[in-house]
Amino acid sequence: MNDTSHGAPDPSGSQPSLEPHYSEPPGSEPTFGQRLKKLFAPIGVAALLVLKLGAKLKFLLIPIVKFFPLLLKTGGTMALSIGAYALAWGWRFAVGFVLLIFVHECGHLIVARAFGLKVGAPVFIPFMGALIALKDAPKDAWMEAWVGIGGPLLGTVGAAICELLFKLTGNPLFRGLAYTGFFLNLFNLAPIGFLDGGRIVTALSPWLWLVGAAVVVGLLVIHPNFILGLILIFSLPRLWSLFRQKSDEERRYFEVTPGRRLVMAAMYFGLIAFLLFGMSLTHIPPASPY
Repeated sequence: MNDTSHGAPDPSGSQPSLEPHYSEPPGSEPTFGQRLKKLFAPIGVAALLVLKLGAKLKFLLIPIVKFFPLLLKTGGTMALSIGAYALAWGWRFAVGFVLLIFVHECGHLIVARAFGLKVGAPVFIPFMGALIALKDAPKDAWMEAWVGIGGPLLGTVGAAICELLFKLTGNPLFRGLAYTGFFLNLFNLAPIGFLDGGRIVTALSPWLWLVGAAVVVGLLVIHPNFILGLILIFSLPRLWSLFRQKSDEERRYFEVTPGRRLVMAAMYFGLIAFLLFGMSLTHIPPASPY
């Protein structure tokens, strides 16, 4: 029988295949271990490269890993608040409004850290504003007052910048944000409970909490509001503390020198006056129906 694979004529008349055929000699097949080595060698090289690259980029990766919880906590709640406010006012105003709140909270954070207090990242609560958690309690009323006024001070700067942007661009969005920012910071200066004003007046006289409570009660009678009700409820423990007997440590907490008390009073009432002026400057009267 003729072997047509080596050039002998094919009875069918087709051209013979001239390509040689090779076969592996017996015993030359790769072993199971060699096959595993061939399979995992590229993976090992890739892993080695990743480890070397990771060692070189460690100084970048560690801050990112540490910063991720902050992004999740602050950035996530910011995005949630923007989405909630956007449903009511549109996304442009919502972004500006949340940024104003963020600037306000940064004022608290900066002052608290300047005093060496440990604070958490800002957390936003839709339609309730935002908060930062003090991990260390202020040592006295003077420190508490400074932490309290830091937010309205920086928040007022943010609102003033919005008014400046309105002057430069003529975009009424910035004027609306300026007015809202002035009002937001003025509201927080109410001398009651956990509001900034309630913290500030600890360095003046805690009895001013009663003035703030009277104002909130009056507003609730005129215009019932859920948020005002919460403010009053959460302020009750501090209001009650005015009438109970205090320990020596508690009395020392509220001891503030006359000079410091005068400085804080000037800042507090001066800021209230400036915010009222800012609101009158940026107020946009409603269009006449006629």
